[in-house]
Amino acid sequence: MARSRLKIDAEIAVASPVEVAGLAAKAEAFGFDCLWVNEIKHDPFVQVAAAAGSTNRIGLGTSIALAFTRSPTTLAYTSWDLQGMSNGRFVLGLGSQVKGHIERRFGMRWDAPAPKMKDVVLALRSVWGSWQNDTMLDYRGRYFHLDLMTPFFNPGPIEHPDIPVYIAAVNEGMCRVAGMVADGVHVHPLHTAKYLREVIRPAIAEGASRASRRTGGIAVAASVFAAIGDDESEIRAVREAIRQQIAFYASTRSYRKVLELHGWGEVGDRLHALSVKGDWTAMGKEIMDEMLDEFMIQGSWSEVGNLVSRKYAGLADRVRMYLPFDGDAKWRTLISGFRA
Repeated sequence: MARSRLKIDAEIAVASPVEVAGLAAKAEAFGFDCLWVNEIKHDPFVQVAAAAGSTNRIGLGTSIALAFTRSPTTLAYTSWDLQGMSNGRFVLGLGSQVKGHIERRFGMRWDAPAPKMKDVVLALRSVWGSWQNDTMLDYRGRYFHLDLMTPFFNPGPIEHPDIPVYIAAVNEGMCRVAGMVADGVHVHPLHTAKYLREVIRPAIAEGASRASRRTGGIAVAASVFAAIGDDESEIRAVREAIRQQIAFYASTRSYRKVLELHGWGEVGDRLHALSVKGDWTAMGKEIMDEMLDEFMIQGSWSEVGNLVSRKYAGLADRVRMYLPFDGDAKWRTLISGFRA
């Protein structure tokens, strides 16, 4: 079956949630397919609510909201309301974060991420089903048991009850879970075309097969490192900043399999050792130009859109730059190149 056309999205990273409404309106006017908000310094659901009030067409989603710091029922209520507020445009993107942040920043319990994420999604869907169909809530999973939903706490059915759920995944285990229970996968920017083709997509397909689902119904949404500039000197400067960013990500052991696929496992080991020492400058020097060229795209604003479209056609269903959308008119140029 032929895949649907590649979609182009935008992601924002704001200093204050008050900026969201204006940026969302511009992203819609520019022609982006979806606007993604993150959970770094501000609540992602507050941002989606602000964006819903200033737009009418563009999709709105989280990339990502933390799954393990909230109960499935809490996520269900928030998502149900945002789906209603946006008239069916909301996409719930969930991520696991890492053990240190879950335990030390949020004071929550850490469990094996892949099976727990599966439980979260299935529990969510059980709660939504009880509301939409006015049925008894009775979910019994590995981590969550939910069997109480009285009419007083039931918000009732909505016009667009099928809320897509995307899961952030790097390694095969979480990709298989996405194939089994999710509607899409958020692909970390530390990826290559080879990793998408040989690891991520096959793992999604394996999970889908286990659950007797169609792989074609599971969207792959890739965040893309892109060195974009008005001239060569600006592009080079952004390229070097991305080199440092890649070094930071690649120092995390959970991303080692991406490096191993290309024979760069030892680079990951050296990066991890340097990160423990806090030698951030030396880390960037470990990222060879060969690695940089695999992980990123570079060019002018008029070139990058077409380059991204060509690279990800057949590999992903939607792409977005790992570069916050700021409303500048240059983004129109990028979109024009992409659509051409």
